[in-house]
Amino acid sequence: MPTTTHVTGSPGFSAEARRRRELPTAPVPEIAKGPQVPDTGYILDEIADGVFWLSDGQYQNMFVVHDEGVIAVDAPPTLGHDILRAIKRVTSRPITHVIYSHEHSDHVGAMSIYPGDVPRYGHSIVAQRLRSLGDPDRPVPTEVFDDTLTIEAGDHTVRLDYPGPNHSEGNSLIHLANQRVLMLVDVIFPGWVPFSNLALSANVPGYVALHDQVLAYDFDLLVGGHVTRPGTPEDVRVQLEYMTDLRATAEAALSSVDLREIMAPVDTGNAWAVFRAYLDAVAARTADELVPRWRDRLGGADVFTLPNAWAMAESLRLDLNSLGPFGTKA
Repeated sequence: MPTTTHVTGSPGFSAEARRRRELPTAPVPEIAKGPQVPDTGYILDEIADGVFWLSDGQYQNMFVVHDEGVIAVDAPPTLGHDILRAIKRVTSRPITHVIYSHEHSDHVGAMSIYPGDVPRYGHSIVAQRLRSLGDPDRPVPTEVFDDTLTIEAGDHTVRLDYPGPNHSEGNSLIHLANQRVLMLVDVIFPGWVPFSNLALSANVPGYVALHDQVLAYDFDLLVGGHVTRPGTPEDVRVQLEYMTDLRATAEAALSSVDLREIMAPVDTGNAWAVFRAYLDAVAARTADELVPRWRDRLGGADVFTLPNAWAMAESLRLDLNSLGPFGTKA
């Protein structure tokens, strides 16, 4: 007769989450620090001729002042109407163009603050997704593209390029070649490790490959959508180094964890418990190796390397067929 185990009492997930919150974190390295946010609640900086970077210390967007008006890129809700206030501090010219970097609401959830009668640019996948969502705060782009689109606005040229699926299916690069400014959201996190689970990327191989594609552009400053300051080509190279280290370490862990050892205390009749034990062990071994190498180089290495390792291991298994002990049966 099979035995039945009864679990009594609360699982204590909230208590465990609180314990993790209260653990001390590593000091934030200098490379991860940006300018102090003033009492206005946002930082406004002209980072190139007519190109303005706006940040609340967590989220960022960009607008471009040309001789006929303003090109606004994205509208994070945490900045909201501060975007319009910032534009008015710089110019009385009207907003003439609106650009979507991608469809995620934490970056474009306030797009309805812009005039409804101006053209809105976005990748065709972004338009498709927003059409299906029907969110009035994220109006569907009126001007869509598949590969490349160039906006000529007065004395400025803005080129939109689609590199293929990455953080989201339609996430695009926004390049001002003459001003040597590049905007790419949710991929490069200057001075920090990527956000949890590799920025929740829809396509991890595409997300990783995009680092090299970014470095092929001519730019001095990068607007990444997060976190404390604009980025540089060196920030891209450093994050690529982290990603390369993460991949190599996770790939080694997929094969090196001792399956018998980690399964000893697990109810092997519970399929999900088996996979959780294995994947958690792979991620933990990866993080144990990486964090000491990176906590003094990039902000949040001790916070998000564990979930980043989990996401990388899953991509290695599912995208790249590195299956460890769950490979093809002989």
